[in-house]
Amino acid sequence: MTRSVIVTGGFGALGRVAADAFIEQGYAVACIDYAPAAKSALPGALDIGGIDLTDGEKTKNALAQIVAAHGGIDVLVNVAGGFVWDKLAGGDLGNWSRMQAMNLTTAATITQLALPHLTAAREGRIVNIGAGAAIKAGAGMGAYAAAKSGVHRLTEALAEELIGTSVTVNAILPSIIDTPTNRADMPDADFAQWVQPSTIADVILFLASKASRGISGALIPVTRNG
Repeated sequence: MTRSVIVTGGFGALGRVAADAFIEQGYAVACIDYAPAAKSALPGALDIGGIDLTDGEKTKNALAQIVAAHGGIDVLVNVAGGFVWDKLAGGDLGNWSRMQAMNLTTAATITQLALPHLTAAREGRIVNIGAGAAIKAGAGMGAYAAAKSGVHRLTEALAEELIGTSVTVNAILPSIIDTPTNRADMPDADFAQWVQPSTIADVILFLASKASRGISGALIPVTRNG
């Protein structure tokens, strides 16, 4: 039976690569994104744009559309998020709530609403994208790191909640991901040391698979280019 996967932030650099990897493995793939439309079509994917994942009703409607098309939800991959660099001294305090909403509230909202479908699946899987930078925050990284640390705690707490079910919950903690946006923001960096989206996608696929059934509540660093 074809397994159904949702990738949030599915129109972005990492989300698109992950979605494509799932399609190659024969999954029924749905991509949800805040952007109104993807820059390019991904054959075989159900793209749902214009969804604010902090809005419960809009998220619920998107999930209903996916369940109607794919028959259920087996895997949820929470890629949606955002980044801002801003020091506290003289900075914009609004960035703290903004990072919380983009990185943590989005994941919590769709996860809560998708749980009935995930727990009904034979092998439910939740994969969150955390951040290596949330382990120890550098200057200007406070708002982002605090939000991603929340994703880590969400992962651990939910894994405990779901003991006794088929659902596992894990998070991937990448170092800097090699994306066009990151290259533009850090033009003098050594890109060769950054992690490729395809490398992260490989780990996502493993955590979505039956082979990962013994792992839950893990925070898995992905730091090598591979």
